[in-house]
Amino acid sequence: MPTNLSARAARGLLTIADVCAELGVSRSTFYDWRAKRKAPPCVKLPNGDLRVRRTDLDRWLESLEDVAA
Repeated sequence: MPTNLSARAARGLLTIADVCAELGVSRSTFYDWRAKRKAPPCVKLPNGDLRVRRTDLDRWLESLEDVAA
């Protein structure tokens, strides 16, 4: 996991690498989910890099919870 995670997380923005590490999925899986509109919402920076807001990731994960469990 990147060493700057805590600094970025403090700002509330995670890199795609951070998100993939937290979810335990590959980068290609994340982009596959994104193409299928099944990934958390992303913010596209002016340089083209993507970021995921911590709040959006948490909300997305909550939406996946099995209500029957």
